[in-house]
Amino acid sequence: MTAPVYTPVARGPGNFLPPVPVQRRWRDALRIWWREIDKVLLLLIGLLMAIGIVAVAAASPASADMLSTATKRVPDFMFFNRHIVFQLMGLALMIGLSFLSRDQARRLGILVGAVMLALLFVVPVIGEEKNGARRWINVGMSLQPSEFLKPGFAIICAWVLSWRLRDPGLPVIWYVSGLMGLIAALLMLQPNLGDAILFGGIWLVMVLLAGMPWQRLAALGGIGAGGLILAYLFYDNARHRIDGFLGGGTAFDQVDLAQRTITAGGWTGTGLWLGTRKMNLPEAHTDYIFSVIGEEFGLVMCAGVVLVYCALVLRALVRLTGEDNLFALLAGAGLITQFGGQAFINILVNLKLFPSKGMTLPLISYGGSSTLAVCFTLGLLLAITRRNPFLAREGGGLRELIERKETPA
Repeated sequence: MTAPVYTPVARGPGNFLPPVPVQRRWRDALRIWWREIDKVLLLLIGLLMAIGIVAVAAASPASADMLSTATKRVPDFMFFNRHIVFQLMGLALMIGLSFLSRDQARRLGILVGAVMLALLFVVPVIGEEKNGARRWINVGMSLQPSEFLKPGFAIICAWVLSWRLRDPGLPVIWYVSGLMGLIAALLMLQPNLGDAILFGGIWLVMVLLAGMPWQRLAALGGIGAGGLILAYLFYDNARHRIDGFLGGGTAFDQVDLAQRTITAGGWTGTGLWLGTRKMNLPEAHTDYIFSVIGEEFGLVMCAGVVLVYCALVLRALVRLTGEDNLFALLAGAGLITQFGGQAFINILVNLKLFPSKGMTLPLISYGGSSTLAVCFTLGLLLAITRRNPFLAREGGGLRELIERKETPA
């Protein structure tokens, strides 16, 4: 990577020659990246990826046994071997994206968001069907457009909401609300209620930071509650999930099996590959990997995983509180909301505190497009939160940005 650096050369007292471009070597770019990157955030991401490798190794035999038949035996560590490959690909993608400038990250996020939104229109027509849902497109691997649309949605919303600094009269909140409504409708066609709820959470955090009046938020909250009631009455997927959750499930219900698995190991767990309840748990390597961690490594380890997620989210938020760029503040908040929201929804489902949503545990669950999408999200977050520690910021951070957004959108 090279970038021109202009150095004035003295020609005489008070006189200078025209600036001379000097090519910056890749080692200089690497030093700048290391100086500006949030090393604590990077460390926490690496810790979660390491936990994910061990967790998938524990869950892989159970999922392989589930898929095996009398005539065909799936290798016990097939998912583990694939997970290592996807983790390495995701790590390379994340580090590569973290070298981008904020402007480059914004352009890439908008482009990916636009492409994935277009693909979302065709998913119900040409998508692959799995477990009664049509959410994936086969591109050599199963690509779930909604996974990559999440970071793109956060970047697009941040970009649109930041327009109000140039023209306070623009109804930017209505623009992003319309986009949110369109995406929610397309997701319900798949059906994908879980992602629709997560997109709603990202939208809510960003419009609150953008200065949405509480009165308008209450009105939209009423509309949202009405939408959930209508979904329950006329949308079979939502009704079945809510009924299963409120009814407590059965001995063969996935959420109930997950809750039984997570508590089977007690506080300290049974030990690696010594769990037995995981063998009856569907999707042990993806949606319910947190339960496998509970059985084999104990509830203490589960609490440790939750603390790492909390530390990562809080670190990103602390980094953003000193931000004086509205786009960076909103984009960073949207990206970390997506990451943290998906993690805690998955954990609550495993604890039988939330209806099943079919969401993976970020950086820990096995996954192809989901792993790459999470790493794409975190790569953009690392790029946006990069900061030169030797440059003083122009504004007063989050407080000043909030005061500048008091004009209604």
